[in-house]
Amino acid sequence: MKLSVLIKSLFILILLVVLSCNNDTNKTNLEVNNNNNIKYAKGFDIQHFKNFTKLIIKAPYQNSKETFEYILTDTITKNNLKTIKTPINSIVVTSTTHIPMLELLSAENKLVGFPNTNYISSKKTRKLISKGFIKELGNEENINTELLLDLNPNLVVGFSINSNNKMFAIIEKLGIPVLLNGDWLEETPLGRAEWIKFFGVLFNKEQLADSIFNEIEKNYLEAKDIALKSKNKPTVISGGLFKDIWNLPAGGSFEASFLKDANTNYLWRNSTGKGSLSLNIENVFDKGKDAEIWISPSFYKNLEQLKKANDIYPKFTAFKNNNIYTFVNKQGQTGGIIYFELAPARPDLVLKDLIKIAHPELLNEYEFSFFEKLK
Repeated sequence: MKLSVLIKSLFILILLVVLSCNNDTNKTNLEVNNNNNIKYAKGFDIQHFKNFTKLIIKAPYQNSKETFEYILTDTITKNNLKTIKTPINSIVVTSTTHIPMLELLSAENKLVGFPNTNYISSKKTRKLISKGFIKELGNEENINTELLLDLNPNLVVGFSINSNNKMFAIIEKLGIPVLLNGDWLEETPLGRAEWIKFFGVLFNKEQLADSIFNEIEKNYLEAKDIALKSKNKPTVISGGLFKDIWNLPAGGSFEASFLKDANTNYLWRNSTGKGSLSLNIENVFDKGKDAEIWISPSFYKNLEQLKKANDIYPKFTAFKNNNIYTFVNKQGQTGGIIYFELAPARPDLVLKDLIKIAHPELLNEYEFSFFEKLK
């Protein structure tokens, strides 16, 4: 009898020890390694655990009220679109803004397909396209799914303006994971650039992504400090007409942040909103006719085109003084505008361009990366 009680007690003790060990193991697996270093970006987060990494997309589209969580791991026991095996060995991206991120990480050779390849400007990636390593997939709203299936990429990185994206739903039904990249929703230049860490974690190149971003951040902040050395803050207008509506950056926008950091007096800096303002030309002329600098006057390539477009354009002081700057003339081999592709990844270069425009005496030796004076 005593032996029976002793055996039962011993069995219970062993069971408790085993359960305790399992609980400790599970707890260890679920403990977050608090080394997340996302500083500016608001749209994503990275959490490190013992056996996996969690990538959280907090702003996948405009006005999103949902988040998406993905488990990144080097071992997968079953197919699950929310569990992605890393490092990624083949990828399809859908925005030219993703191209510089891949190149900075030396991962452009992992790109196997892209919609509208003519929009890509980078010489390095264009060589891969010309050699047939990167396939043309149609357009982002109607991707060639048959070719996509043949390519069978590990991952498709897309972007969406809302939750109802039928194309990406079809791709997921084919068994190919889709990650929504919300870099374009970031409100600050450094916030957009920090999405290189999103790609870094996919290719197991987090340390490289961190070091690249740290250098961009350093360059940007140094340029911002240089701009503050000027006591002059030139007045600036931006944008131009499209179908009788003048679109220009709102005060809380990505573009307005650049103009603020370049130490300029952007005339709509106090306006509300984080996107664009749509104004009539009379309102813009009343407020901005005497502005010293005009940045990005729509898609006009020279002063003659601008002059012919509307009789009111030549009445602006910036036009009279030939002080208008554009980025549309710097294009890739197939017509893609380099600014749209590279600027989000290299805000430090954009800021230096704007400082060169507003305070040329501060950057005498610097040559423009994107902008040039309209001629």
